[in-house]
Amino acid sequence: MSEKPEDHACHCCHDHATCGDGDAGRPAPSANDPGPVPDGYLLSRLRIVEMDCPTEEAMIRRKLDGRPEVHRLQFDLMQRVLTVVHAEGALPRIEAAIRELGMVGEVLSGTPDGTPGNAATPGDGVGSWWPLALGGFAALGAEVAHWLAWPEWLAALLALAAIAACGTGTYRKGWIALRHGALNINALMSLAVTGAVLLQQWPEAAMVMVLFTLAERIEARSLERARRAIRGLLQLAPERATVRQLDGRWVERPCSEIAIGARVRVRPGERVALDGVVTVGRSTVDQAPITGESLPVDKAPGDTVFAGTINATGELEFTVTAPATDSTLARIIHAVEKAQASRAPTQRFIDRFAARYTPAVVALAVLLAVVPPLLFGGDWAAWIYKALVLLVIACPCALVISTPVTVVSALTAAARHGVLVKGGAHLEGAHDLAWLALDKTGTVTTGKPALTDTVVLETVGDPVRIAVALAARSDHPVSRALVASYSGDLAMLPAVADFSALPGRGVTGNVDGVGYTLGNHRLIHELGVCSDDLEAQIDPLEAQGKTVLLLTDGVRVFVLFAVADTIRAGSREAVDALHALGVRTVMLTGDNLHTARMIAAQAGVDEVQGDLLPEDKLRAVARLAERGKVGMVGDGINDAPALARADIGFAMGAAGTDTAIETADVALMDDDLGKIARFIRLSRTTRRILVQNIALALGIKAVFMALAAAGMATLWMAVFADMGASLLVVANGLRALRA
Repeated sequence: MSEKPEDHACHCCHDHATCGDGDAGRPAPSANDPGPVPDGYLLSRLRIVEMDCPTEEAMIRRKLDGRPEVHRLQFDLMQRVLTVVHAEGALPRIEAAIRELGMVGEVLSGTPDGTPGNAATPGDGVGSWWPLALGGFAALGAEVAHWLAWPEWLAALLALAAIAACGTGTYRKGWIALRHGALNINALMSLAVTGAVLLQQWPEAAMVMVLFTLAERIEARSLERARRAIRGLLQLAPERATVRQLDGRWVERPCSEIAIGARVRVRPGERVALDGVVTVGRSTVDQAPITGESLPVDKAPGDTVFAGTINATGELEFTVTAPATDSTLARIIHAVEKAQASRAPTQRFIDRFAARYTPAVVALAVLLAVVPPLLFGGDWAAWIYKALVLLVIACPCALVISTPVTVVSALTAAARHGVLVKGGAHLEGAHDLAWLALDKTGTVTTGKPALTDTVVLETVGDPVRIAVALAARSDHPVSRALVASYSGDLAMLPAVADFSALPGRGVTGNVDGVGYTLGNHRLIHELGVCSDDLEAQIDPLEAQGKTVLLLTDGVRVFVLFAVADTIRAGSREAVDALHALGVRTVMLTGDNLHTARMIAAQAGVDEVQGDLLPEDKLRAVARLAERGKVGMVGDGINDAPALARADIGFAMGAAGTDTAIETADVALMDDDLGKIARFIRLSRTTRRILVQNIALALGIKAVFMALAAAGMATLWMAVFADMGASLLVVANGLRALRA
C-alpha cells in the first residue's frame, strides 16, 4: 500500500505532534479506523492518561514497534488513546511494556462501533492540586529567605521541599525520556532545575518548578476544552430508547440492543436515539445537531429522522433503519475522528520543523555553556546558567500545539453547523479557493422538477405510457417528474426488457419487442432523428428554461415532454456570498445550454457550460484548475469524477447518505448552498489563527533566545515564555470553536 510521505503512520490526531519522517511509507489508517485486522490478530484500545505529548508516543512506538506480536500501532493524543492490532494473548505483555515507560494503559471496554466508550471522560490527568499549593508556599518562603538574607540552608531546604512537592512527576517523566533517548519538556525542565540547584540558585530553582507545574496544569485544562468539544458529539444521542415489544408493551432498552426494523417511540422534548422512518404521528424536529438547519423541520409518516435530533412538539413512532453503530450521527463522529488524523499542510510543516528544532537548540545550549568559558575565559557559572535558560525555552510545545488545537476546534465547529470536513488539509486548503463549479440539478435548483408540457407527435400506440414505463426504471429527477405526473396505474405499465441508462443523455429499453429511447435533445441529435420541425417545437421550450425529453424508436419521435426545475431558495444569496469572498462560480450541467443559462442568470452564476456528460464535467474541472484552486459541488455520486478531480469536493444533502459522507472532502449535511461560503470563511479564520499562533510561538522563543544569550533572561522568565506561549496559542486556537 503506497502512501504519500505526509500521510505516514504517526497520526497524532492533532495534538502537539513532533514526529519525523522516519515512518514514511507505513500504513496510515485513521485514528478511529486502524484498517483491517488480519486473521489471528485482535484490536485493543488503551487509554494512557500520561500520553499527552509526542515524546511519550515516540517512546511507546520504539518500545512496541518491531515486536512480532504487534502488527500495528495507532495514536490519538487528543483523546490519549492507543490502538494496537496484536496477536492473541499479547495484550498483557503490551501493558507491561507500557508500564516500563512509567505509564499505565487502561484497556477500554469499547462500543460495538469501536468508539472507546469509557474514553468519553478521560479527565485532564493533572492529579491533585494540594502538592502544587504546598510547593508554591515553600518556593515563596525560599524567595523571602533569600531577600531577607536568612541562612542559606533555610532557603535551600524550602527550595528542595518545593521541588519535591511539585517536581516529582516532572523528574520521573524526564528521567524516563532521557533513558529512552527522548528530549521532552520534562527532561529539559529537569536538567534546568538540577543545574540551578547545582549553581545554588535555590529560590529560582524552586519557583521555576512551581511555575512550570502550574502552567502545565492550566494548559491541560485548556486542552481539555478541545477534547470536550469532540466528546460533545458523542453525547448527542441518548443511550436508551423506548421500544415496542411483540406484546404491544413499550419498554426502555439500550440503543445498542435495538435492531433494524424495531418500532421506537419518542416523546416531545426527547432526543431521537436512532435513525429511522416515521410511521405514526406528526411533529417538528430540531435537526440542527446533524444538519445545522436553524429552523425545526416538520415530520410526518414516511419522513426520515436522525439520531441526535430533538423532537419538539408531537409524539412520533418510527421504524429503525440503522443500528446505533451506523447511524448518521455515528458516521459524522467517525468522520470527525478520522479527520483529526489527516493533518493540515501547516501542521506537517511544523512537525518536520520541530523534529529538527529541539536537537538544534539543545546543541546550541551545550555550545553556549562550554565554548565561551573554554575559548574566551568566560565565567562557567554564568554561561551554564544562560544555557539552562535556553534549555527551558528549547521545547517546541507551543509551536507544535499551535496547529492541532486550532484545526480540531475548527473541525468540531464545522460539524456542529452541519458541515462535515474530511480532514485538516481540506479545512486549510479552502482559504484560497478561486473557483467553485456547481452542478445544476439538486444544487442550484431544488432537484424536484415538474412536468409542464406534453406534445404527442405520433399517435401510434400509447407513447406516453411507453415513455413512463422507461422513466419508471430511472432515478433521474427528470424521469421521476415524468412518472409523478402520470395519472394511470403504474402497476399496469408495460414491462421493459434490456433496460440501460445512458449517462447524461437518457435511457433505453425494449417494450413489446420494440427498442425505444427516452432522452434529451442532445441524444435525439446523436440518433439522427431531429428535424427542423422538431427543433421549432423544442427551441421555445428550452428558451423558457425547460428541459425537453423525447421518446423515439430510432426512426420517429413519438412524444415530447418539457420539465422545469425551480431555483433553490437561497441559491442567489449563496452565490453572492461566494462572490463577496472573491470566489468565481461556474455551472456545469448535463442539461441544455438554454436552460442552464436561464438558471445561472437567476442564481447570478458567472459562467455556464451545458450539455455535459460526466467525462465532460471532469475535463471542465481540470481546465478550471489551470486558472486557480477549484471546488466542485455535486451529490457525491453522479458527479464523482469531477468531485474527485477538484481540489475540494462538496457533497450536498449528505445527511443519511453513506456514499456522500464517505466520498466527499466536505459534506453539507443539508441542502444549504450558503454553507460553502461559511466554510470558506471558517477556513480563512483557521488559516489566520494558524499563522498567528506560529508567529507567537516562534517570536516569543526568538526574543527569549536572544535575551538568554545576552544574559538578560532568568529561568523563571524562560518558564513564563515557554508555557505562556503554549497557553496563548491554545487559547487563540480555541477561538475557532466560535468561528
